[in-house]
Amino acid sequence: MNIINVSNRLPITIKGEDITPSSGGLVAALEGLPKDQYSTKWIGWPGSTISDTAHERDIEKKLVDELGCIPVFLSEAEIAAYYEGFSNSTIWPVLHYLADYLRYEPSWWENYLSVNQRFADTVLKHAKEGDLVWVHDYQLMLVPSLIKSAAPELRVGFFLHTPFPVYEVFRCNPKSKHLIVGMLGADQIGFHTVNYLRQFANVTQRTLGLEPELTRIRNEEHTSALGVYPIGINAPKFEATLDSSEFKNRVQELRAVHDNKRIILSVERMDYTKGILHRLDAVDYFLSRLQSTDDLRFVFVSVPSREGVEEYRVLTEEVEARVGRLNGKYSTLRNNPIHFIHGSVDFTDLCAMYAIADIGLVTPLIDGMNLVAKEFIACQRENEGMLVLSEFAGAAEELWQALLVNPYDSASLAETLKSALAMTQQERSARNREMRERVMKYDARHWARSFVEDLQSGSQFAVASPQNALGEIRERLLEVYSQKKHAAIFLDYDGTLREIEREPKLASPTPELTAFFKRLSRQEQCEVTVVSGRSMEDLEQWVGGYPFGLVAEHGARWRPAKAGQWEDLDEGLEYAWKQDILRILRLYQEATPGTFIEEKRSSVVWHFRTANEDFGEWKAYRLAEELAALTANDLIRVRRGKKIVEVCAAQVSKGAAVAKILAGMKSYDFALCAGDDQTDETMFQLSIPKLWSIKVGSGSSSAKFRVANPAALRQLLDLLAQ
Repeated sequence: MNIINVSNRLPITIKGEDITPSSGGLVAALEGLPKDQYSTKWIGWPGSTISDTAHERDIEKKLVDELGCIPVFLSEAEIAAYYEGFSNSTIWPVLHYLADYLRYEPSWWENYLSVNQRFADTVLKHAKEGDLVWVHDYQLMLVPSLIKSAAPELRVGFFLHTPFPVYEVFRCNPKSKHLIVGMLGADQIGFHTVNYLRQFANVTQRTLGLEPELTRIRNEEHTSALGVYPIGINAPKFEATLDSSEFKNRVQELRAVHDNKRIILSVERMDYTKGILHRLDAVDYFLSRLQSTDDLRFVFVSVPSREGVEEYRVLTEEVEARVGRLNGKYSTLRNNPIHFIHGSVDFTDLCAMYAIADIGLVTPLIDGMNLVAKEFIACQRENEGMLVLSEFAGAAEELWQALLVNPYDSASLAETLKSALAMTQQERSARNREMRERVMKYDARHWARSFVEDLQSGSQFAVASPQNALGEIRERLLEVYSQKKHAAIFLDYDGTLREIEREPKLASPTPELTAFFKRLSRQEQCEVTVVSGRSMEDLEQWVGGYPFGLVAEHGARWRPAKAGQWEDLDEGLEYAWKQDILRILRLYQEATPGTFIEEKRSSVVWHFRTANEDFGEWKAYRLAEELAALTANDLIRVRRGKKIVEVCAAQVSKGAAVAKILAGMKSYDFALCAGDDQTDETMFQLSIPKLWSIKVGSGSSSAKFRVANPAALRQLLDLLAQ
């Protein structure tokens, strides 16, 4: 299978006639894919402006023939507007919660749109059906939609290498809606953390009105799957370097250069998101409380970045001035406490610096992942340097054994540095061992394999929308009414007949619903059954006064229409498993404020409707995954409903109850079932010729028809009830 990798820059460097391949993390990641399964082409800007058309053709031929790279040539004006302008002055600051840095020019947007179209056109020119197209990062957020609209058969993935902010921040971008639409052209969208994924889903819902389905967003006929893929480092390269004699020599040389002082190392691009000025405030606070600075040295390596953007030039000048003032303030005859390097460092030298450092100081204001933190840990194979890491870096979710800090709190950061230097060797070693095992196992190759495998297999998510035109079912209902035919109607309660309430106990029938029940109960040719996850007591209290059948607890118990006795549909089943499941649910209840557990006869339910929305959804996802792994047998089933996770007996379902009731009827001319969540899918999946199904609300479904909300369903059924 061919993978077409699309990024702003090609992994090459052009100097005159010479073209040199680069070996960054993304290159290493793709090289880690099985060669017998995947071949890779690369589309991107070569990194140089070439004005000579003949030379451009020569460069293109060499890139395609020798390196498998397909160039998208850009002019200096396009680079200024598309890259330095809209990408880095409009999108970048918003993605990093720094909207004060946002600048916008309409011409930048026009260039961004045209360059994204050029990239998409290049993909369409070279891609064929069966290829996987993988688009990377914020510079190309429109490309997935542009490709998908022209070639729906192509599988398109998009990975965002930065954070994704909350709605209130993202909407500051004047073209935020266009960017979301662009990303949703992808079949698979990847993020570094669960938090970024949930915030993207929330922004999509509030911007476009599309309700997310935990890890999917369905937009008309297209479904985008969402996934979390924490990127890793090039682990084999680090291991090979640490094994080399050159590395060992450089370690000895650098220790001598720094006179065996205790080293606090900071490595990052010169970028305002990296918190460099805040870090210097903490350094000032820390040094001011030392009796002597002779035995300690801060080494700051700041790699030049985006020097064509005004904010970056200003930042560089401010950092250099601040470092000079601090060295003037704290230098002694024996030591300058801050060693500042504004430039790139050889890879082996960088590994050696990581290895001799006593502290790795990684404190961005926010970062999508931050591979420097992982690189530092990778180089702690023999040393016990301690990682001090910003809690706002994506890496903090994986490297929780590091000392996590708030980069805005200079005093606290200074105290953490003091604690890190005082930490015992045994504690540092224990923390680093666990972190290093994870970093080396879940490396760049693992990241690429995970994303590509999901992109390749994700066709299962391309669920066609159920029919929205309800003319056919209206005609059938009118036929039932006018010809007095016998109809069997099965209706869920919460979210189907009755709007969802934040607290389930508040979902008693409204006056409008009560009036609807009265009208429906007068239709003798309709045998109505309310099929719910509610308890017998709830259904008796709310619906028991009408001549309806009642099915409780998702099919465990049944009270036939116009009869007062309940029957057990789960007779003979054992529920000994409930106590083990309850122990797990209680752990999640304790860890998730606003949640509670409901124990029923045939199931146990974890409710998270009153929890923080994003946190509750994330915990529900984790819980469902854990339970599914623990209950992989034929006795128990894990269900995700609206704001619930439920574990029940596998033999008990709404579908089984409906099938049993229909089989016991003498005759019926027409059957209809309606529901709103995953617990209703067992009804929709029944293969009964006369049974029609309606999904209430958004979300993928096996139902044949769809209505927008409970009010729309009640209006439809009023064709019978009026």
